Amino acid sequence: MLYAIISQDVENSLEKRKSVRDQHIARLNELKNQGRLIIAGPHPAVDSPDPGDAGFTGSLIIAEFESLPAAQSWADADPYIAAGVYENVLIKPFKQALP
Repeated sequence: MLYAIISQDVENSLEKRKSVRDQHIARLNELKNQGRLIIAGPHPAVDSPDPGDAGFTGSLIIAEFESLPAAQSWADADPYIAAGVYENVLIKPFKQALP
């Protein structure tokens, strides 16, 4: 089943994000290579695809996992959690309707 992992950043998270971004992206690439990643990306803090120093306010990942506990376990191991990037993370089942 698909799950949405919706993360909210702490204030001024940009430097923390940068410090572990490569590790975060590597985990997403593992999901992609397994054919389980639907979409992933950050929410810019300003109305621009490149927010520069404004940074980001959170992230969205939609991916396939065998269960909600499996999705939770995967999200809990995110390097952004260990680095203190995320203030909170919400995981919800997701049913893709379109496209």
